[in-house]
Amino acid sequence: MMVAGLGCRRGARAEDVAAAIAQALHGAGRQPADLARLATSATKAQEPGLRAAAAELGLSLDAVPQPALLAAAPGCLSHSARVMAEAGVPSLAEAAALASAGPGARLLGPRVAAGRTATCALAETTP
Repeated sequence: MMVAGLGCRRGARAEDVAAAIAQALHGAGRQPADLARLATSATKAQEPGLRAAAAELGLSLDAVPQPALLAAAPGCLSHSARVMAEAGVPSLAEAAALASAGPGARLLGPRVAAGRTATCALAETTP
């Protein structure tokens, strides 16, 4: 099962979120059909751009609670001082992907950014 974890700045457009997802999928040699769901922090889950991107892909958007993000943080590959100050984790996209994918999940690579407004990281678990 593969999950796309997302981070974004307030007001990010759905197009930017979709571009980040597409970049991450392309870099991993994967397709949108491989995704089980999208994930972000509970505080970002109401962002219109994230919700619109999920709707366009026909996927649910998992609102990951802060304790789960913190538990997943040691598995992050990237580190953003801004995200650390705002969200308490080194990479929101990576922590959300890992937490939502569940125990034993691994990142397929570091997060990718679409412009300066959206990031995406892919995590998967093997059956």
